[in-house]
Amino acid sequence: MATIVVMPQLGNSVESCLIVEWAVAVGDTVAVDQTLCSIETDKSTMEVPSTDAGTVLKLLWEEGDEVPVKDPLVVLGEPGEDISGLVPGDKVPTAEPKDAPGEVDAHDVQEAQETAAPSFATEKASGAVSPRARALAASKGVDTSAITEGSGPRGRVIERDVKAAIEAGPVLTSAAKATGGIAEQGTGIGGRVTTADLANPRTAEAAPAAAAVAVPAADFPGASESAPLKGVRKVVASRMMESLSTTAQLTLNTTADATGLLALRKKLKNADESLGLNRVSINDLVCFAVSRTLPKYPVFNAHLEDGVLTKFEQVHLGFAADTPRGLLVPVIRSAQALSLKQFSAEAKRLASEAIEGKINPEYLSGGTFTVSNIGAFGIETFTPVINLPQTAILGVGATTGHAVVKEDGTVGVQQRLTLSLTIDHQVIDGADGARFLRDLVAAIENIGMTVLA
Repeated sequence: MATIVVMPQLGNSVESCLIVEWAVAVGDTVAVDQTLCSIETDKSTMEVPSTDAGTVLKLLWEEGDEVPVKDPLVVLGEPGEDISGLVPGDKVPTAEPKDAPGEVDAHDVQEAQETAAPSFATEKASGAVSPRARALAASKGVDTSAITEGSGPRGRVIERDVKAAIEAGPVLTSAAKATGGIAEQGTGIGGRVTTADLANPRTAEAAPAAAAVAVPAADFPGASESAPLKGVRKVVASRMMESLSTTAQLTLNTTADATGLLALRKKLKNADESLGLNRVSINDLVCFAVSRTLPKYPVFNAHLEDGVLTKFEQVHLGFAADTPRGLLVPVIRSAQALSLKQFSAEAKRLASEAIEGKINPEYLSGGTFTVSNIGAFGIETFTPVINLPQTAILGVGATTGHAVVKEDGTVGVQQRLTLSLTIDHQVIDGADGARFLRDLVAAIENIGMTVLA
């Protein structure tokens, strides 16, 4: 009997997932727990295992489609089984072989894949580009808008279309096509051939000698590409706009003497490897100091939702992570209770899983305070945006040399770390923010004692 595999619920906050790539095709035989496809949530990328065994009779979505959780994803069953009752209004695809038993005719598979989508599937407009095709085009400088018709379902441009465009050589602009010339290489955007690249004997003979230096007409407005925001980028865009439009954000800036911080980092880096402290970073030390300062200021370690302020006893510290899929914020749970070694190890684990797209979505929610460090890019100060529903966020900038007057009256250079604290002025006053920064600076400047406390 045919069964339907649905899009799994991946964490309480995940509402839909984007299909990145199918790992099976119509006619394939799959086993329980075999990977059906890779998907991208608003937080990470992972694989969807099959919950049943059988032959793939229908793929209900295409690569690039955004599928609500618990919606039908794949139909499994016996070859040739009638699935019209499972997919109302759809043509009945079949994987039953026409030739020898155990074999699937390629035409049947192609026909099954290109049948009309069920009523709950997202229709793709002609001209859409699959993720793999877009990635290949970007790496080879190919303008996908110049591919007039894709070979995928409903005219979708897929990877083989881009490969064919690469093999066919440069694409002519509309003006170049009208001229009817030829060229070996294009100098336009995406490698397109413009009128300036053409070697056309007819136009060369008709043009006067003086016209040889004429400036060619520009290909206006040039190649471009449009695509709706999806996945992580779509979620980040929504949350940033919501944060700025629903909170009263105020940013306070200060610096901390980083002498002790740099000295301790150097000492840990050169410590005996058996201690497990060699990989402790400057960011680990700063975040560790934050986790020790927050319990003194409950309103900073809080959520504000619908006019209700919830203060937390435990510090669930989020840290902004730059990943291939966009900005993610892994959360170190109960950070105030961890030793420096435990804190650093957990931060490394979460960051690695976030970058690889393997992090459990549950570790991307529930944070009570966030730290965003972009000092490694040379940014000295910036205005971090509060991660709702939290009430504050700390930005960490670069460590730079500052001129200081020593006790003996001479001038020297001191390495100082920039800190930018954004608070929600609805519940936190500027004076409270200043007090928090004062205590945090003290914890950082005396990091040796902070670690031992």
